[in-house]
Amino acid sequence: MALADKTSIDEAAFRMSEATAGDFFALLKPRVMSLVVFTAFVGMVAAPVAINPLLAVIAILSIAIGAGASGALNMWYDADIDAVMTRTAGRPVPSGRIRPGEALAFGLVLSVLSVMTLGVLGNWLAATLLAFTIFFYAVVYTMWLKRWTPQNIVIGGAAGAFPPVIGWAAVTGSVSLESVILFLIIFLWTPPHFWALALFKSDDYGRAGIPMMPNVAGQASTRRQIFAYALLLAPVGVLPWMLGYTTPIYGVAAALLGIGFVWYAWKVLAMADDDRVMKPAKALFAYSLLYLFAIFAAYLADSVVERALAMGGA
Repeated sequence: MALADKTSIDEAAFRMSEATAGDFFALLKPRVMSLVVFTAFVGMVAAPVAINPLLAVIAILSIAIGAGASGALNMWYDADIDAVMTRTAGRPVPSGRIRPGEALAFGLVLSVLSVMTLGVLGNWLAATLLAFTIFFYAVVYTMWLKRWTPQNIVIGGAAGAFPPVIGWAAVTGSVSLESVILFLIIFLWTPPHFWALALFKSDDYGRAGIPMMPNVAGQASTRRQIFAYALLLAPVGVLPWMLGYTTPIYGVAAALLGIGFVWYAWKVLAMADDDRVMKPAKALFAYSLLYLFAIFAAYLADSVVERALAMGGA
């Protein structure tokens, strides 16, 4: 072997060895993964069946690995635009800590592992839903919608809304209206959440050439659409109580959270066109994170209490 060839191989091997375990963990988008796991767990606990603890652990681990695989594939494909955005430039691939090929291989291996584990040890309906979610996020959203249409986050938001349905399917082998409502809560939450971010990060998205709503339709139109989605989200959040799936305690909590969401969205709607500080948008973005965690935490608590009362009365 020529010395130059051997040197290049050695350099490549050295570059691959620069990645740490922490870099690969960051590739999984752990904050997004934690939200996916939490909402999937709520869907699992809400299901009206006795839960096998071992199956529950396998399902949650599979869903977590699948979510991480989606994140890795997203970072692999988006490395070019991540590099020019201040919010994402420090990610493992654009910063050079992980090579694109490593990120791709990592994501593909985890995708197959998560789906096969859930299918073989759980059930194939849940595994199919997990496979579809990974495909939808990595291919439909990341490779197509994100760079093509300002409705990217509306359609692509379906990927983030599937975890409670997958959790439900993992323990029941079916999909119900209740799990679909949990899907709808996340689906309707996603556009105002990300458009609030896009309002105060529009320069970042503009540099990357991503057609986010504020960059395409303008701030005023984006603010109106944020408010419209807030008006849709608030009653849907209360729907589980209205349909008899939860107690009135959840209904009150969901109503108050929904009113808060509408209030913050109204503050965004009332923003001046020349507002450069974007405090209302930043406040809505922060509140939206609290809203999703709180409403699913309330759903979880309600389900646990109802299950405990049912067992006590048996």
